[in-house]
Amino acid sequence: MSDQCVITREITVAKGLFAPGHLGELTQIVPFEMVDAALTETGAVQQRLRKIPARVVVYLLLAAALFEDCGYLAVWRKLTAALEAIPVAKVTGTALWDARTRLGVRPMRALFDLLRGPATAIRTVGARFKGLLTVAIDGTYLDVPDSPLHRARLGKSTNQYATSGYPQICLTALVACGTRAVLDAAFGPRSSGETVYGKRLTRSLHHGMIVLLDRGFSSNTFLAAVAATEAAFLARVSAARKPPVLARFDDGSYLSRFGGVEVRIIECEITITTSQGRQTGLYRLATNLLDHHRYPASDLVSLYHERWEVESAYFAIKKSMLGRRVLRSRTWTGIAQEVYSLLSAYQILRIAIADATETTPGADPDRGSFSVALRCARDQIVQAAGIIADTVIDLVGTIGRAVLDQLMPARRLRVSPRAVKRPLSRYAYKSLKVDRRTYTATLSINILTPTISP
Repeated sequence: MSDQCVITREITVAKGLFAPGHLGELTQIVPFEMVDAALTETGAVQQRLRKIPARVVVYLLLAAALFEDCGYLAVWRKLTAALEAIPVAKVTGTALWDARTRLGVRPMRALFDLLRGPATAIRTVGARFKGLLTVAIDGTYLDVPDSPLHRARLGKSTNQYATSGYPQICLTALVACGTRAVLDAAFGPRSSGETVYGKRLTRSLHHGMIVLLDRGFSSNTFLAAVAATEAAFLARVSAARKPPVLARFDDGSYLSRFGGVEVRIIECEITITTSQGRQTGLYRLATNLLDHHRYPASDLVSLYHERWEVESAYFAIKKSMLGRRVLRSRTWTGIAQEVYSLLSAYQILRIAIADATETTPGADPDRGSFSVALRCARDQIVQAAGIIADTVIDLVGTIGRAVLDQLMPARRLRVSPRAVKRPLSRYAYKSLKVDRRTYTATLSINILTPTISP
């Protein structure tokens, strides 16, 4: 009796030179037709069939965003690893560079525009607050190679001694808090600041949304721009501001005005208690939701904590995908192309996670592990598995099943101190006596009642 078994597997890919153009099972989310539509819209379809067609280059860039520790030639080998039975073009690093240069930025931006969105259904758990889609705007910074070209355009950080670190770009995104999917994004030199890019994102705000903002986005001008879109906002404002008290409401909030926008102000004390003691902070929030019966102050204060979901989105991009690495490209066009590829690949994974959790009643999308989805997606690319859907479409797929099999537990309330991610010395926190441990916490909210302004 034989002690061996033979496993055969059938792989279905695009024909001929287009065969390396895939993203494994994720190709079902970003199919050939979608990529071709983006290429056609931007006039980037090749005039003659090259060894590396434009569609293949798009998938190469998306795959590279999932394999950030690999160079483009190594990513090409992963895309073609399971295609031994068919003739695949042999390419060089220079050929891939030329192909990416020919493609340019516009097709990747057009593809991101097709993919971006909240990735939610009407009944998605945690996606809405009293019928309003909950979103947040915030910015972060990405390091780019320290080349003369980038230094000239972006500059570098300085301290009392000299310039230091890498040149950086500022990425500002509009994120759906329920799914952590990206609705829109803008980026550019860090010197312009996140509020400049944040104003560009107001193009994606509309009635039926509530956008959560931190103090950097609470200026009168920015809040007026948000209010003009008919979206609601909930922003933390600086303690230095002294808004007039025009009227008091039963829930402890009060009516005020920022420029030409009427707002409700909520002042509260939040006390966090852990095994190490308690800490109390004063918070002041402003919203243009003036109905205090439908939107009580205590509910809005609790909602504001959801703003941290945008930080979780950035953590997935910068830590899980990039591994805190510097972006690859040494040209500005290449940087823009890489950022749109990174955002598109991130969005594809978020769609896969949201689709999977949607099949499980009561499952919150933030219980789906991004790391599990990322690892499984990488395996599917190397195996060239699930590229073209069968006649019977599996709404979950291999990636979705991996996510559902390893759902994270419901989130507990925990606190951890903010820390510099790249300190000059990894041992500095010891001398500064910074406690980097995470503690389970309890939280209490006390709404403060103001006096009427004279």
